[in-house]
Amino acid sequence: EAVAPALTATGPGEFSVTGPVTFATAGALLDAGRGQFGGHSAIAVNLKGVSRVDSAGLALLLEWLRQARTDRRAMTFTALPDKLLAIARLSGVDGLLTDGYSGVSSGTSPSASSSSASSR
Repeated sequence: EAVAPALTATGPGEFSVTGPVTFATAGALLDAGRGQFGGHSAIAVNLKGVSRVDSAGLALLLEWLRQARTDRRAMTFTALPDKLLAIARLSGVDGLLTDGYSGVSSGTSPSASSSSASSR
């Protein structure tokens, strides 16, 4: 018996994903995110309840980040499953998941000013 995935609001702008995040379920979760993320200026998604994940789970999170950037909405992920991080690392995008998106689309960041100070 398959467990259906769920995207559940746990607080203002806070959501939890439970169940499998796979090729079979990523589309439904993408639609759920579109429906639930609107109206929030910042989103935090907790993935502690994810039971199974594959590369479609990575694609889902990257698409959520892309939508957040388009909507200028901050987005962060917590409790990323080890397998998801391993897939992201192999793809070279683990920093996108661990850093999230601040919602600021200007080209400057706090780290940019400190790195320019060290290069003379």
